Amino acid sequence: MDKSPDAFRTISEAAEELDLPQHVLRFWETRFATIKPLKRGGGRRYYRPEDVLLLRGIRHLLYDQGFTIKGVQRILKDQGSRYVIAVGEGRPVEELLPLIEMAEEAGDEAEIEEAVMHASPALDRESRDKLSDVLRELLECKRILERARET
Repeated sequence: MDKSPDAFRTISEAAEELDLPQHVLRFWETRFATIKPLKRGGGRRYYRPEDVLLLRGIRHLLYDQGFTIKGVQRILKDQGSRYVIAVGEGRPVEELLPLIEMAEEAGDEAEIEEAVMHASPALDRESRDKLSDVLRELLECKRILERARET
């Protein structure tokens, strides 16, 4: 029986899902500060769904794109974990730019929802809600940056 996508994964489940040995995941924890599985009694690791997505992105950058560990560390520092997750899912972050522009033009909540619905009709309601939340956060970050540039 498969686990829910929102369920935590043990190190063996995460390693199997990512087609990696467990020791590689343990090693990556020492090299990438953003990988922080929960640790329970006896040191058992439990990876959150976001951890697994980030690991998938790191795996893609290292194994498929040929980056070094230092290179991926730099990407995480400069671009952030959301970028690495998007790359791991095969989605270029540039796909989000039209959504951001549409939401900026929209202005209020109802129009943001409509922009997200228009740009991503195939998503289920929960995914659209998550996308809307991320979009609001991005817009707020952009406003903060613009205010900082003005001063």
